[in-house]
This record gives sequence, C-alpha cells and structure tokens, in this order.
Amino acid sequence: MRIDCYMSLKCGAEADLRYNISRALALEGIEAQVNFYRVTDEEANSIGLMGSPSVLIDGKDIQPMNVMGFS
Repeated sequence: MRIDCYMSLKCGAEADLRYNISRALALEGIEAQVNFYRVTDEEANSIGLMGSPSVLIDGKDIQPMNVMGFS
C-alpha cells in the first residue's frame, strides 16, 4: 500500500496527520509506504488536489470533494 499526503505550504496539520496515519497502520497491522509532500497552489492545481491535507491511498483520494482550489 502507498499513502501520499499532500499539504499546502501553510497547512498546520502535518504533525497530527503523521501521528494518525502511523497509529492507524499500527492498530490494523498494515505496512505501507507513506510519503508527505508540501506543494504550492500551482502544484496542487496541476495534480488536481482539492484540499489540504489531501491523502491518497494507492492513487485514490480518500475524501474527494467537488470544490475547486487548494486550501
């Protein structure tokens, strides 16, 4: 499993996100490659991200939103 986490440059959720993902993986006994990326608004738009943080598991957004823009 691959987990990619994308955050805006100003997102303050990284520490909690790292903790929550590592805790969930440990509780479920799942191994995963986890990556964290800080991206600009332009990079987020080119990738098609809709929020910050955006978490993708094996390339699929776990919480897709029907809004435009990266916040």
